[in-house]
Amino acid sequence: MEPSLVTRIGKIQLERPVMLASGILGISLDVFNRLYRSGAGAVVSKSLSTEPWDGYPNPTIFSVSGGWINAVGLSNPGAPNFAKMIEPNKDVPIIVSLVGSIPEDFENMVGQFKNCKVTAYELNLSCPHVAKVGLEVGDDPELVKKIVSAVKNSTSVPVIAKVGLGTTHYLNTVSASIDSGIDAITAINTVRAMAIDVETQRPILSNKFGGLSGTPIKPIALRCVYEISSKYNIPIIGCGGISTWEDAVEFILAGSSAIQLGSAIGDNWIHVFNDINQGIIQYMKRKGYLKIEEMVGLAKKS
Repeated sequence: MEPSLVTRIGKIQLERPVMLASGILGISLDVFNRLYRSGAGAVVSKSLSTEPWDGYPNPTIFSVSGGWINAVGLSNPGAPNFAKMIEPNKDVPIIVSLVGSIPEDFENMVGQFKNCKVTAYELNLSCPHVAKVGLEVGDDPELVKKIVSAVKNSTSVPVIAKVGLGTTHYLNTVSASIDSGIDAITAINTVRAMAIDVETQRPILSNKFGGLSGTPIKPIALRCVYEISSKYNIPIIGCGGISTWEDAVEFILAGSSAIQLGSAIGDNWIHVFNDINQGIIQYMKRKGYLKIEEMVGLAKKS
């Protein structure tokens, strides 16, 4: 028998474990279709707010060794407009990322997608560079419980919490999410960072601080996935610095049932999903595995 890339994340079944992360190429149905045909198991939208957001003025992105620091500011067309954009979707597994400050924000946005084919909602509880949303929400476990409960009560679609490293321990956010019925966890988001121009002697990004992504955060993200899977019985989507099939397999062995790509998209975005999928298949053949689930969390075995 040939190995299968089909994977389950709780109630969600995907044909392939490699997904597009939120914030990357995330607002075009045409692009979503191309990514899916090119090997993405699912695509995650840009984080959507109740109304359109313009984000921060330039400069918003700065290249560092192996990755990026970005403070785009969650620019997006707003949930109502995005819902109209994806309503024609018939085939692509779309995970809609949502960001807000209070439970009512999320309830309102979920209601916008009642006529859309949505595979799951991913709650952005971890953006490191926008005030009053993201990490400021994720750092408040009681607010997290209220938001997760509100969304779960508003939809039968699976709900995922995306956690990151804030001022409180991220495992508190995971625990609060699980207590309120979350279906899965995405770990992690970008890590709060900055860069300074030595000539102007000023911060490079207009917002001063941004989120670090790419290979520099991979060991941190991997550690978080391992910790979550060791402490909780919850499906996990690994995210952070993944760019090769070896990275993807590491995250699966640490406890992820699927992984997301962000910074790795780069110039090779049309091929990277298939490249990683094929690498995983060859690894499975070599090791004798037929299903992704056979590998999930194996690194925890003594």
